[in-house]
Amino acid sequence: MTLTKLMKGSALSALAVAMAVTALPAQAEAAEAAEQRSQQDRAQWQQQQRQQRRQERRSGQRQERRSERRQERRSEQRQERRSEQSQERRQDRRQERRDYGAERERARRQAVREVSRENRAEERRGRDWNRGDRRAERAQERSGRDWNRSERRQERRQEQRRAERRAERRIEERRAERRADRRAERRYQERRAERRADRRAERIYRERSIRDRAARSTLERRSRYWDGRRWHNYDRWDRYGWRDNHRYDWNRYRYSNRSIFRLGRYYAPYRDYRYRRLDIGFRLGNLFFGSRYWINDPWRYRLPEVYGPYRWVRYYDDVLLVDIYSGEVVDVIYDFFW
Repeated sequence: MTLTKLMKGSALSALAVAMAVTALPAQAEAAEAAEQRSQQDRAQWQQQQRQQRRQERRSGQRQERRSERRQERRSEQRQERRSEQSQERRQDRRQERRDYGAERERARRQAVREVSRENRAEERRGRDWNRGDRRAERAQERSGRDWNRSERRQERRQEQRRAERRAERRIEERRAERRADRRAERRYQERRAERRADRRAERIYRERSIRDRAARSTLERRSRYWDGRRWHNYDRWDRYGWRDNHRYDWNRYRYSNRSIFRLGRYYAPYRDYRYRRLDIGFRLGNLFFGSRYWINDPWRYRLPEVYGPYRWVRYYDDVLLVDIYSGEVVDVIYDFFW
């Protein structure tokens, strides 16, 4: 009895266990399905919310755009209306001005006509008028009319004439300045020419006086020297005659041949001796016109040939013509060498 009960109890327990085991997966699946459904519902609800928000945003943006477009259209319409109104006002003002000017012109013409009629009537009554008087009166009447165009033209012409006059004045002033400059330059050149002429005349006078003095007596020009054995006659040196000869233009020749006139250092015969400017008539010591200071080829420096007791001698940068028998300086050229 106990065994049967035991078996029944074990069978029932096994059946319950089997039923419980089979029921657990079904419940889990049902729970999972319920969770999936809930998730899907949530996702759908969220999607719906998003769509609603998007629609609201789009609708709000559309409304804003529509409102902006409306405002822009309204502003454009207002501007167009204002521009049209301003144009209409301008046209009305122009038309009013034109009408006013036309009326004024008509009134003026009418007044002028009436005045002219009265004048003509008076003239006809008196019968002392002619064509020339009528033309003059008409010209005066026309000139008396204050037409805007004629006044503007006259003003423009006056301004142009003023500008032309100003330009002409400037040109005349410049011409006057140039003429004054030319006159001053001419005066300056004339003064320079006068000074040159005076210098030339003075030079010629001096040269002529010197030549006349030299030519007064042949005895004065002639001289002689003793060479130790006999006397030699010779003409005195003319320091002005050779300078008039273009062959001896040493200054121009030096300008084109500078290297020839650039000699070495000058060594004085005395150690402590220094340069002194010598004049014609000065008497040198015999050591200053020794043979080592002679210029043996004067033509090389475009100097005239010497004769008798005369010798060209270098003295520092100067050239002296010395009478070697008396030591007298007969002629001098300062700053001859470089």
